[in-house]
Amino acid sequence: MDSAQCEEEKDLKKKTILIVEDDEDIQQLVGYNLIKAGFLIEYSDSGEQALKKIKNQVPDLILLDLMLPGMRGTELCRIIRSDSRFSELSIIMLTAKGEESDIISGLDQGADDYITKPFSPKILLSRVKAVLRRKAKDSATPAADSSDVIKVNSLIIDPGRYEVKIDGEPVNLTPTEFGILQLLTKKAGWVFSRQQIIDAVRGYDYLVTPRTIDVQMFSLRKKLGETGKKIETVRGIGYRFNDAN
Repeated sequence: MDSAQCEEEKDLKKKTILIVEDDEDIQQLVGYNLIKAGFLIEYSDSGEQALKKIKNQVPDLILLDLMLPGMRGTELCRIIRSDSRFSELSIIMLTAKGEESDIISGLDQGADDYITKPFSPKILLSRVKAVLRRKAKDSATPAADSSDVIKVNSLIIDPGRYEVKIDGEPVNLTPTEFGILQLLTKKAGWVFSRQQIIDAVRGYDYLVTPRTIDVQMFSLRKKLGETGKKIETVRGIGYRFNDAN
């Protein structure tokens, strides 16, 4: 590991992670592995308790169980994403549900990623580091100028403002969805394989399957409405944005 990577690891280990999980065994297992990796850890047993803690002191990342007593994880996610004070807060969902509808629901509310139970502690740690690393990279990237704005008919993507609009109406996308849309529209008509999309949006060190990209595409198309139909599946290869249709 070179000096730059060492510094990056040190910076990551200064981060605070809030684990929102009502199952004490899972809570302790996740906490143990993250503490062992050098992270600062806090716990909440419910969404209501987590919200109070977040308002008092914003952590760097939340590991959020979907199935919580009282306020559901998706509702907490929605509240967090609707508050500008928490715009830099990363969210990873923890869920025993592997159904697409549950995953898409969480991503629609603004989660950065999801992990289905049971999971490997090594996978968990890798996902946490990848999300934090991506957030740090986004924060360090200089704002884009007006020449970087992408316009395709009624669709406007402004990387500098981190905005997507269709017919002047804002579209709320997760960081991953935004990255995918930006990649496809920059080179409209080009076909990107699932692995190329993963490498471009998530980074080479991110442990994710091509199936995850399919789920992200489903969610992205849904949010874009009629414009989402321009994202075409190329059988056996991947996806492209067809600005001709």
